[in-house]
Amino acid sequence: MRFEHEIGGDTLDTSDAVMAAIASALEFPSYFGHNLDALYDCLTDLSWLPAGEHVLIWSNPAPLRAADATAYDAIAAVLTEAVADGAGGDAYLSVLLQAD
Repeated sequence: MRFEHEIGGDTLDTSDAVMAAIASALEFPSYFGHNLDALYDCLTDLSWLPAGEHVLIWSNPAPLRAADATAYDAIAAVLTEAVADGAGGDAYLSVLLQAD
């Protein structure tokens, strides 16, 4: 089974806003620590989600990249590493960045 979780990047120009949007889209547990390490930990667990592929679709990441290229690079790196490392359970992550 495939599940799509979308975040719209049009107004997401801080790392906090992007992490909050990801946490909301993937229904992160309340213990999510709102930092890059916690983001990675949740993305590589996904045990609270149903089994299957969970595709995080980040449309228009340009506002964060323009406002804070370092934060964009850090979040993009965490997303890439989380996909590469994979979740240990039946739910796993894929990521799609959609540019305009």
